[in-house]
Amino acid sequence: MPRIARIYLYATNIRDLENVVNDIKKIADAENGRVAGPIPLPVKRLKVVTRKTPCGDGTHTFDRWELRIHKRIIDVLATEGMMRQLARIKIPSNVRISINIK
Repeated sequence: MPRIARIYLYATNIRDLENVVNDIKKIADAENGRVAGPIPLPVKRLKVVTRKTPCGDGTHTFDRWELRIHKRIIDVLATEGMMRQLARIKIPSNVRISINIK
């Protein structure tokens, strides 16, 4: 009996994230499963501002660092065969995946 699987994807590199999303869509198309998404969620931006000088004195210049976390949601009508193929996808180290079956 097929169930709906909600797949959450998180990554700092947008290209790696899109590659994994495309792989999931290819598997769903091959298995004749329904796919809703990918739904892009707002990008989370983590910002760190530090002084350039190591002692903290001197000119008022700052380094600004930012880490962007991109997110996607995909809903798939999942069969047993599709879930086995999803488990075999090669996922880069900077992509996090979470699957909830309803």
